[in-house]
Amino acid sequence: MKVLMINGSPRKGGNTSIALAEMEKIFKSEGIETETVQIGAMDIRGCIACGTCAKKGSCVFDDIVNETAPKFEEADGLVIASPVYYASANGTLISFLDRLFYSTPFSKSMKVGASIAVARRGGTSATYDELHKYFGIMGMPIATSTYWNSVHGGAPGDAEQDLEGLQTMRTLARNMIFLMKSIALGKEKYGLPEAEAIIRTNFIR
Repeated sequence: MKVLMINGSPRKGGNTSIALAEMEKIFKSEGIETETVQIGAMDIRGCIACGTCAKKGSCVFDDIVNETAPKFEEADGLVIASPVYYASANGTLISFLDRLFYSTPFSKSMKVGASIAVARRGGTSATYDELHKYFGIMGMPIATSTYWNSVHGGAPGDAEQDLEGLQTMRTLARNMIFLMKSIALGKEKYGLPEAEAIIRTNFIR
């Protein structure tokens, strides 16, 4: 099994990296392969709703989004981690996720998702909720922990002192592993849930 981890922080080795590393320890101890893609400092533009992806199966802007797409398709789970900016995720990460989720034609159903918010003080709950929207629209089960998935730290390295936050990360990883394994067993025995053709309606008639 494999988990893809997206680090939305522009700082390598910062507090967001510490949170992800705590999860990675658990994944590795349980034989789960991980790969981290750090995109926070990249020049990633937002979606322009051109519709090209519907025809070619990939984003019109050929950058890290298209490079990450096959890794996402292969993964059993996806972890999205972001520092908090104005009670929201890093704008670069949001641009990346908008395009990654919208431009990829493969089914995300039953891939396990988890989001992490890292802040000096406030805004983690709002960011946590914001990132979960991507999973909820794609039929992805959401992994939770013993607390909302947040870690606190201001200066680089401060997160090491947030013992509750790090414990939350370890529990999150264990719960994610359980969900991925349970879903794999469920697929073998029952298959995936029936998928109806999508019905789209407009509010303006």
